[in-house]
Amino acid sequence: MSRSHAFHPRPLRLTVALAALLLSALFAGTALADAADAHVPPPQDTPYPGTIDLHVDASDIGQGIFRVHETIPVQPGPLTLLYPKWIPGNHSPSGPIDKLAGLVITANGKPLKWTRDQYDVYAFKLDVPQGVSSLDVKFQYLSARSHDEGPVEMTPAMLALTWHKDSLYPAGHYTRRITYQASMTLPAHWKFGTALEVASQSGNTVTFKPTTYNTLVDSPVYAGINYKRLDLNPGGRAPVHMDVFADSVSDLAVTPEQLKGLRNVVTQAQRLFDSHHYEHYDFLFSLSDELSRKGLEHHQSSEDGTKADYFTKWKENWPTAGNLLAHEYTHSWNGKFMRPADLWTPNFNVPMGDSLLWVYEGQTQYWGFVLAARAGLWTPDQFRQAIAMVAANYDRNRPGFAWRTLQDTTNDPTIAQRAPLPYRNWQMSEEYYSAGQMMWLAVDARIRALTHGKQSLDSFAKAFFGVDSGSFVTQTYTFDDVVHALDGVAKYDWAGFLHRYLDQLNPPFDEGLASTGWKLVYTDQPNDYAKLISKRRHGDVSAAFGIGLMIGKGGKISDVRWNGPAFKAGIGTGETVVAVNGQAYGSDVLKDAVVAAKGGSAPIELLLKHQGRYKTVPVAYHGGLQYPHLERIQGTPDYLDQIIAAKK
Repeated sequence: MSRSHAFHPRPLRLTVALAALLLSALFAGTALADAADAHVPPPQDTPYPGTIDLHVDASDIGQGIFRVHETIPVQPGPLTLLYPKWIPGNHSPSGPIDKLAGLVITANGKPLKWTRDQYDVYAFKLDVPQGVSSLDVKFQYLSARSHDEGPVEMTPAMLALTWHKDSLYPAGHYTRRITYQASMTLPAHWKFGTALEVASQSGNTVTFKPTTYNTLVDSPVYAGINYKRLDLNPGGRAPVHMDVFADSVSDLAVTPEQLKGLRNVVTQAQRLFDSHHYEHYDFLFSLSDELSRKGLEHHQSSEDGTKADYFTKWKENWPTAGNLLAHEYTHSWNGKFMRPADLWTPNFNVPMGDSLLWVYEGQTQYWGFVLAARAGLWTPDQFRQAIAMVAANYDRNRPGFAWRTLQDTTNDPTIAQRAPLPYRNWQMSEEYYSAGQMMWLAVDARIRALTHGKQSLDSFAKAFFGVDSGSFVTQTYTFDDVVHALDGVAKYDWAGFLHRYLDQLNPPFDEGLASTGWKLVYTDQPNDYAKLISKRRHGDVSAAFGIGLMIGKGGKISDVRWNGPAFKAGIGTGETVVAVNGQAYGSDVLKDAVVAAKGGSAPIELLLKHQGRYKTVPVAYHGGLQYPHLERIQGTPDYLDQIIAAKK
């Protein structure tokens, strides 16, 4: 990534020695950078000769080990093998190189010496001797055994096999020009789901049809012993299925009403985009309290994971049950088919650029909520409660917009990689999702107002993402392309409109919400969306909007609103609330104390524990319970109801 800066010359006085030292350091730094670049052959748009055989033995569910064997056609001379680093959908250099172990490379039965590149730990270098036409490469990918080690990808009941973690590939070629013949061995009697085409199956070993490496990496496999397949697009133009894997058979119970809602997600998405970019699509869906939960998009599939009770406690799970699948499905159009130009890379070790994630993720977040409502997974009231929670976060819980722009947060996949942050509300992280969602809500309302309801963001989605139905070839776009497409829907200064949200501090989210005919208010009546999230987190998210605390399981404070009442009292993150006004902490105890303090002068006393020390902190908060809700602005068009109306 390069940036231009204005240059203002000023007089400098340097000694000859200092000047020489600075020049030496400059040339040394340049030489190191050039050396790093030269050590790994850059990708070329040329075919890799031959087909690479890749076999993953995923049958060791007891120890959580994926055993990898590759047979790679080669020619004598230097060779660099790469472990994928920049992972699509993660938008970051997050390839789990720390989980690779036991790498052994042999030729004609004899081991070959390899060395890891000095400047790139994802690159393995070796020399192929004369007379050698293929290499045998073996290693293990070690799934995390507990969640604090990373994603758990293998349990006694199911597994997630993601090919980028279980393969090396030769440097020097575009991944679309490298062909792989992949196969896998599963535990006996397990079923599997994937977008890959099966060539053959013998017992518990499955061989897939040859495909390019970029398609292979984009086509993970889920497998398990407790399995159900749901048809989500019966009679449609292209098959869409949900391959469900669960901790137990009882978790697979799906009611007709639930199935109807899931099918409606597919129907409404296809009516929105009026196209598809897959031969068949598979939701790879895990219901587990052991396998790590996930939401990751692919072109012809998605990895979706929730708690085991997704179906069995449907009414409690609607905040996540509604939009997860709609979000990931939308990515087949927005992100996989149409992709920001700086996010397209020729292989998985060239750095990605994330500047347009407010489209890739932000507009997808918007459609995730909207499609959940259009499909009937959310009622109109539930949709409004969900939007109220998002709006409240940007009204009170993201003071960091005083120093960071929404655009700057697109750097967070590289900066933070979703690591826990001590003061997230001030540091902020990946705001392009939900802040981007609020921006696109404002865009939708503006289009409807400009065209007197004749056009909407639906028109943009169809024109921009719905082109070339049936094509799998990724198309790229830039900021100017987005502006041009919006202008094709309704003439307006869209560049200026977007820049107000993207590049100025404290974006006008309240104005955007008001343009839909609704405004954000706070009352002492619970928001059901907030209440269910609080239950899942074993805390009370309403405290964040009032006293300024985000409290989780066991009273642990995960965030303190910067310059909020609790922050000003000296409370920090990581502390545990032990007692409130002398009574053992519980979310109801805290709520009772907040209610009692409303309008008074006595502080709320919190007994806190941190690093083995206790302290009592008086918090001067008297604003009462603060639950976010939306309230109609009388005399204005109700665009929210129009936005979530199901398409016929």
